[in-house]
Amino acid sequence: MDTNNTVLSHVAEITLSYRPNSKMSDKPQVVSSQGAAKVLRANWDASKLEFIEEFKVILLNRANRVLGIVNASSGGTCGTVVDLKVIFAAAMKASASCMILAHNHPSGTLRPSEQDTQLTERMAKAGKLLDLPVMDHIILTAEGYYSFADMGGL
Repeated sequence: MDTNNTVLSHVAEITLSYRPNSKMSDKPQVVSSQGAAKVLRANWDASKLEFIEEFKVILLNRANRVLGIVNASSGGTCGTVVDLKVIFAAAMKASASCMILAHNHPSGTLRPSEQDTQLTERMAKAGKLLDLPVMDHIILTAEGYYSFADMGGL
């Protein structure tokens, strides 16, 4: 028996798919941080906004229409772990043209932390390499939002 053939037959098939659930013209178009914050609020569990830190990504097509929102991670009351590979894999799978990062601060503080700034910079650099630009990073609280793009951080 040829052991090489046995090993080769145990290779998993990887499939990539994206199935839109509505017509593209029906999807919201995001052209500002205010529009992004509105989409995020409509798709965020309000009961978790002031309780658990979560990280989400809005995936956009070339016309800035929302392809979908990725729930990238959920953590504790003061942080969450973000895996860049998971985010970019989802963006590529959806054939996104760009993305908007988002996370909440359960504390209600709109000021970005040093970790927030470092993550934004890392994501922006990776996005440039993959031709998947990061358009903004929104920090959401129950009372407002902070936009890295509006503040010159992107």
